[in-house]
Amino acid sequence: MDNEQKIAAVNKYMDAFSGADMNLIREIYADDAVVEDPVGSEPYVGIEAIVGFYEVAFATGAKIALSGDVRCAGNAAAFPFKVLMEGVDISPIDVFEFNAEGKVQSMKAYWG
Repeated sequence: MDNEQKIAAVNKYMDAFSGADMNLIREIYADDAVVEDPVGSEPYVGIEAIVGFYEVAFATGAKIALSGDVRCAGNAAAFPFKVLMEGVDISPIDVFEFNAEGKVQSMKAYWG
């Protein structure tokens, strides 16, 4: 998977979150993916658990937008963004690790 494909996956994630599009979430993640958001919390394991996590996140009405460049190395991409929601000031950095099929196998969110 080249860097352009990784960056495209990050942009698809931005679109999925901001559009509350669960179909895009299902496209992005591997069936056996793991999401740890934020790092240190109990991970969500498997696509159904991950979908449940995003259902709750989407229900808040929060949107997200990149706040810097996507950085790629090896099978991973790291990206800073802002959570856009009244009364919330979170500027996380997420790290996606991709599997051989180009799906997100692991997502870790480092909250700021």
